[in-house]
Amino acid sequence: MALGGNALGRAGGTGSWAEMVRQMRTTAAPIAELAAEGVELLVTHGNGPQVGALLRSTELAAGEVAPRPLFALDAESEGQIGLVIAQELGNALRRAKVPRDVVAWISRVEVSSRDPEFRNPSKPIGAFYDETTARRLRKQNGWTMIHDAARGGWRRVVPSPRPVRWVEGELVRALFDAGLASQWIPIAAGGGGVPVVRRPNGELEGIDAVIDKDRTAAILARTIGARTLVIVTDVPGIALGFGTRWERWVGKIDADELARHERAGEFPRGSMGPKVAAGLEFLGGGGEEFVVTDIPSLARAVRGEAGTHVRRAA
Repeated sequence: MALGGNALGRAGGTGSWAEMVRQMRTTAAPIAELAAEGVELLVTHGNGPQVGALLRSTELAAGEVAPRPLFALDAESEGQIGLVIAQELGNALRRAKVPRDVVAWISRVEVSSRDPEFRNPSKPIGAFYDETTARRLRKQNGWTMIHDAARGGWRRVVPSPRPVRWVEGELVRALFDAGLASQWIPIAAGGGGVPVVRRPNGELEGIDAVIDKDRTAAILARTIGARTLVIVTDVPGIALGFGTRWERWVGKIDADELARHERAGEFPRGSMGPKVAAGLEFLGGGGEEFVVTDIPSLARAVRGEAGTHVRRAA
């Protein structure tokens, strides 16, 4: 289960710690409901706003505190958000009298140092800026900035390389295979995981990037042998013709048909595109079902009563 969108904060909200805790408390309830039904879960999450805020704080404090690399801030955001999820989901499980523990892992995800994203970054992080401020930050800090016409502002972009391997994955897979998933719920590879590359001598080292959490979710799901990948966002499912007069919400669809719509440019890169791509990768790697839903519909969607359900082509 990949948590994004309004799972961790309201659109247009302040992005404060208190707001994140309140929103996660709401998100935790349907997850606890699924856990009470015996569903085995692995949870991951995004980190775009949080890692952007950490990066800006580091830059503002650079005169007094040595700045930390972006991959270290990925780890910090993974720890912060993992704490909120573990605490609020753990409390929701106790209220529901479900005897399962929640454990947050700091996870590394291997990427290729030759990934084209390092030459042409595309991942938006952090706050929105007006044009004047964006020009100043680009000149002052060497940032790559893009304009988001839909949201009316400029935003920094950083490399978002394709995930190749979840470094701690085999350990977590072993715990699932041992039947321990009925006793605990792991939170792993938040924010796409801490990006690392492999040196010629086989050693790993961090690299500045933010991996797309949906693509990492597909890697996680395949690694543990999950049957279903659920992406929780701020819309109730996948729509064709989204935002147009021909808008149509999709309930059930097979992977081949969804892939045809993807090739036709139906799903924008900045919204549903990465989710659809991740879901198709998961199904292509042996997964059975890919689900897109929102928080209010989550429990019903996992039962097959809401959301968009994409099945592997026969």
